[in-house]
Amino acid sequence: MALIVYGASLSPFVRKVRIFLAEKGLDYELEQVNPFAAPPSFAEISPLKRIPAFRDTDLPEPNTLSDSSVICDYLEHKFANPPLYPKDLYQRARALWFEEYADSIVATTIGGGVFFERIVKKLLGQKTDQSIVENTLATKLPPLFDYLEKQIGDNQFIVGNAFSIADITIGSMLVNFCHAGECVDAKLWPKLAAYGDRLFARPSFKARIDDETPFVTQLRAA
Repeated sequence: MALIVYGASLSPFVRKVRIFLAEKGLDYELEQVNPFAAPPSFAEISPLKRIPAFRDTDLPEPNTLSDSSVICDYLEHKFANPPLYPKDLYQRARALWFEEYADSIVATTIGGGVFFERIVKKLLGQKTDQSIVENTLATKLPPLFDYLEKQIGDNQFIVGNAFSIADITIGSMLVNFCHAGECVDAKLWPKLAAYGDRLFARPSFKARIDDETPFVTQLRAA
């Protein structure tokens, strides 16, 4: 069996799938794909030319999928243990909501307003627009963190007090926030900050963070 993930390591969506695979204890190959300069053949794997894409070589062709949520759902059904989606129908629906919340508004805000400006633009040889970063940090991001702070409450995890796809997705977005030189302010959002620390300490997260941090640190210093 060979599972292949196509994408760039710093993508929060690629990281999401890689953490999911690690939590399942599954071996896989990572084939690096630059989303800004993907080869023409990549469209055959990912019609929207987005990362991640995925291949399960156990299957006859076509054996590819794209979109991190689709990939994780497939892996959950093929490799049931340990479960990373709640069994209870309502809790599962809540987990899917937080996955969508993180993949959409949190990803757009952190990704577009901070990570893209400070990290991706450096990779592209472009200049950071500091006004975008400042507006994001001061105006756009606080309401999102307020919401997550309230939803976490006194729980260890955000849904059903059990680790799930919701935590993987939110945590992956918070990793990029840290990569961009920021951190969740523990004075303003103590529960969210502690939640992020718990996630980052898990072996699945720590492996990715330890692997990615040296490159990001060097890039930020350039």
